[in-house]
Amino acid sequence: MKARLRRYLLFAAIVAVGTVSDLATKSWAFTRLGMPGGRTEWIWPGRIGFQTSLNEGALFGLGQGGVPIFVAISILAGLAIVIWMVRVRQWLLTVALAFIAAGILGNLYDRLGLHGLQWPDGFPGRRPGAPVYAVRDWILVMIFGWPWPNFNIADSLLVCGAILLVWHAFRYEEKPEA
Repeated sequence: MKARLRRYLLFAAIVAVGTVSDLATKSWAFTRLGMPGGRTEWIWPGRIGFQTSLNEGALFGLGQGGVPIFVAISILAGLAIVIWMVRVRQWLLTVALAFIAAGILGNLYDRLGLHGLQWPDGFPGRRPGAPVYAVRDWILVMIFGWPWPNFNIADSLLVCGAILLVWHAFRYEEKPEA
């Protein structure tokens, strides 16, 4: 029972730190750089920098405008993770699910418009002053001179969690309980 409680505490800690880190960095980036179309700040000129963008879709911007669908998927995935956590006995799986849950929560916060951003003048098809229901992205990486789609900490947590899940699937062997 103590091991299960420790896994739950680890899960909760990773979710809390991951979600807060994501939301704090998004807020920092949008406060510093403003809405998309503003400036880009380079850490490594021409390679890695900060540039804001808004994504009303999912991975690589697919499904633009499908915010209600992605909100529903996020909620269902979050509930599935909570149910899965009841059955989890492995630390690696606990960490993987926590990364994914933190990523889901960070991006769900944005999709629900809880960040409070409003569309300014000059965005085609957007009414100035209307709430923004989109994920805030701010990390820019150039690959061979081409920009990789901007992303954020939540996206990174989702990818790392998925990688850990795949790794776990190939490395884990079910052992009978003592």
